[in-house]
Amino acid sequence: MAKAAKSAPAKYADKSAGQPELLLLFNSIRKLVMKYAKGNYVAKADNPGHYELYYNKEVEQAGRTYPEICFASVLIQKGYVGFYFFPVYVDVALTKELDTELLNTLKGKTCFHIRAKDSGLLNAIRDALKTGYHYYQSKGWK
Repeated sequence: MAKAAKSAPAKYADKSAGQPELLLLFNSIRKLVMKYAKGNYVAKADNPGHYELYYNKEVEQAGRTYPEICFASVLIQKGYVGFYFFPVYVDVALTKELDTELLNTLKGKTCFHIRAKDSGLLNAIRDALKTGYHYYQSKGWK
């Protein structure tokens, strides 16, 4: 089975300038994601306004082999913080386990547009990360 080429971190220009409220929000979400940076879960990018956490071992998914797979990433964008949550891309059924408040911010398949620091929404992200981590663990991605 052929291996996919190792991906490089996405090029990203920090968009936090002039958006101090988003920097606080980014740091809050980044802190939640960072709790899972242990064992084979490593930060691939940890820069101002940009954090990516990957499971860094080879995985097989949907009949293809990948050298690694993203778990979650956080980016400051213009007007929002993008929370990219990849377990829902691996298994869309996981969206049924996510809080409605979080689902209301979903744009596309994995990107949640978070615009304000809200304790309910941060708790929903915390719960989603826990669900996604347990899901990855159940697939043997430990």
